Amino acid sequence: MAGMLAKIYSGSIHGLEAVPITVEVDIASQGLPSFTIVGLPDKAVEESKERVRAALKNVGADFPARRITVNLAPADLPKEGPSFDLPIALGILLSSGQLNTDLSKTIVFGELSLDGSVSSSRGALLLAFMAKGKGFDSLIVPASNASEAAVVTGVKVLPAKNIQELFEHFTETKSIVQAKGEKFENSRLDYEFDMREIRGQERVKRTLEIAAAGGHNLLMKGPPGAGKTLLARTFPSILPKLTFDEALEVTKIYSVLGETREGLVRERPFRSPHHTASSIGIIGGGTNPKPGEISQAHRGVLFLDEFPEFPRSVIEALRQPLEDGFVTVSRASASVRFPAKFTLVAAANPCPCGFFGDSTRECTCALGQIARYERKLSGPILDRIDMFVYVPAVKPKELLNFPAGEASAEVRKRVQKARDLQTKRFQKLPIVANSEMSNKQVKEYVKLDENCKEILVAAIHQMKLSARGFYRILKVARTIADLEGSTKVLPEHLAEALQYRPS
Repeated sequence: MAGMLAKIYSGSIHGLEAVPITVEVDIASQGLPSFTIVGLPDKAVEESKERVRAALKNVGADFPARRITVNLAPADLPKEGPSFDLPIALGILLSSGQLNTDLSKTIVFGELSLDGSVSSSRGALLLAFMAKGKGFDSLIVPASNASEAAVVTGVKVLPAKNIQELFEHFTETKSIVQAKGEKFENSRLDYEFDMREIRGQERVKRTLEIAAAGGHNLLMKGPPGAGKTLLARTFPSILPKLTFDEALEVTKIYSVLGETREGLVRERPFRSPHHTASSIGIIGGGTNPKPGEISQAHRGVLFLDEFPEFPRSVIEALRQPLEDGFVTVSRASASVRFPAKFTLVAAANPCPCGFFGDSTRECTCALGQIARYERKLSGPILDRIDMFVYVPAVKPKELLNFPAGEASAEVRKRVQKARDLQTKRFQKLPIVANSEMSNKQVKEYVKLDENCKEILVAAIHQMKLSARGFYRILKVARTIADLEGSTKVLPEHLAEALQYRPS
């Protein structure tokens, strides 16, 4: 038995970044047989000992009956998950002299099954970026993660199905074919819900079109059965296509969660958590912080049905991400920042029973109940919502008489044109949509003539607008102008934008 020290390079996921980990394996020639892993491993890493032992024996390799010590450096950084199985196994093969190859420029990670096959592990895309940034030449990943990692150019990605295959590759018996990144395309045409299926509600559809074009937050209010949920479900069918850079951002998040299998995410996310979801589930967190629903909705849509029914703590926790586009999760060990640039689409009833102000059914709520229900949504939260629209109930008889609506594909064409204008406008800035403009950028890109200024002054006094509400109106007006193909914000654009603010 050779008993030499072997070093394998791997990585660990912390937030949305991967950090390099050195896996050192030493097989001592003296001492009782043992297998020890040090370097702040969690329970899953500790259990690697049994998986590695069984995997090596089941592929015909010799598992040394010696004192084996595995160190995961740096030792002060907590290690979690089973993705260190493969580097530990290769380290044992190298240290015991069963394998002779140079892995000094290679990142290795992957979970082992007992039969020696390599199972999918989360974070392949982040590790590929890390490997490229740290100057590594190649990356050995589970075969099921290869298309995800191959998105990153400049690093050779080797998909591993099992240890036997890797052994044959290193001994030049049979080479593993390098994984190739797939061409990024976004051309989905079929959606479960389509705008043409919704009869009536033209004003609400117009609001959704503006929200999609500019990435504006939207609150729909209306009685039960008016179609709020259905309208929200059709929203993805009119969203603009993901750009390549946006797709990378989204894929990183889902890579951390282990939910990517086919390379890049190609569609904007649509997340719809139930109102009983916990604060950690929505915002993110945990002992080792993971992205929550708001980060999983990054560059897509977060739909919160029955918005006032969510816990007050959850609703108020949306303040920072709605304003800044990211959320910071702080724990004793570390502080992690996750991106959260999403379009909020919220739906609410006007009162607990849902029929306050309805001309067809009588509201059974006391005035105090209605007031308490409305207070569940605080002023600061409502101030961060760009557009408000009432969704009236459509009578069954009227549904038969309404003509079929405009197809989502047609609406999406207008939305895409408007978003393309914004992409060109902000090409030198770290933003992609009108809703992301800062106050300084609003002043630069929303020029108002005297007529527009007069309309705004009157609206400020009449509607008692806050400074935040004032700028949100200008952002919506800019989007309406983009939908019309206008370089200037005209009085009619501003007048329409004002209709979407509560008086």
